[in-house]
Amino acid sequence: MEKIVLQPATVATPQGTYSQGVKVRGGTTVYIAGQVAVNARGELVGKGDMRAQLRQVHENLKALLEAAGATFDNVVKTTAFVTDMEAYRKASDIRKEYLKGYYPPSTVVGVTRLAREEYLIEVEAIAVI
Repeated sequence: MEKIVLQPATVATPQGTYSQGVKVRGGTTVYIAGQVAVNARGELVGKGDMRAQLRQVHENLKALLEAAGATFDNVVKTTAFVTDMEAYRKASDIRKEYLKGYYPPSTVVGVTRLAREEYLIEVEAIAVI
């Protein structure tokens, strides 16, 4: 699989942990449903704590990627749904622990609520292996 980051001079360079676009050649596409801060026992991790929830979400994504034979290097798009944009901004450095060097195109959407009131964030991903 080959990834080519798209950054034309006519589009602003991202200021953060994402790319404006990526072109992918070859490989198998993996779609991962929105992950919330629930551990393998079905327990909420980090009630009221965006950082803890974001970390658990990324651990869930990591496990699903591994199950597909992939890593975060294979992620080509993420979408995050957050209930508190400011808390997310303060915690977004956690992404750097998982997305090392290559930051896929990403969208963050502010929402009033997720499936359960105690969820602060949900992240879905697309990977190509």
